[in-house]
Amino acid sequence: MSLVELIAQADERGLAASGLACSDRCLPLLGGDDEVLRPLWTSLAEGSDWAGHLEEARAALGPADPAGTEAARLARRMLDTAPAVRSAEAVRAWAGTCSVASLRIHRLLDPAADGAGSLSPLVSAETLSPLVAAELRRQVAVLELLAEHGANGLRRALDLSVEGRRVLRAVVSRRTRGQS
Repeated sequence: MSLVELIAQADERGLAASGLACSDRCLPLLGGDDEVLRPLWTSLAEGSDWAGHLEEARAALGPADPAGTEAARLARRMLDTAPAVRSAEAVRAWAGTCSVASLRIHRLLDPAADGAGSLSPLVSAETLSPLVAAELRRQVAVLELLAEHGANGLRRALDLSVEGRRVLRAVVSRRTRGQS
């Protein structure tokens, strides 16, 4: 099933996890602590205070840097546009926006890609550069996990996000060293 189809069929928890996972994987661009979004993951599992944890995460990351790179601005926008109310309608729009933003970020940072052009969630992993293809696979896997296992799939979805965050951190680190 395509990413677009998975987003269209996902329930509120799957959509929130999808958007959160995209934000979590892009956290290295914001210089945030790896644990800053953990309370939001807990909120998804327990049904606790999403809005409060969201505000805490935003505050912990500080104000957006308007002079930052396009990738960093996209990453920050994902968190800034997260809905305070986790309704299916609100998180569906957010999950779709986060999906596209995260794919764009990975394209911008992929040394094998030219960073130009637009991305459509309808593209297949075979036509993308390696970093973008891996991000697309992670997005699909998160939605499939939540569709198949509900709340029990959250732990594995978080694990996929941590893996993706490590990959992106390595890419950012290599780019920084290359620019020095």
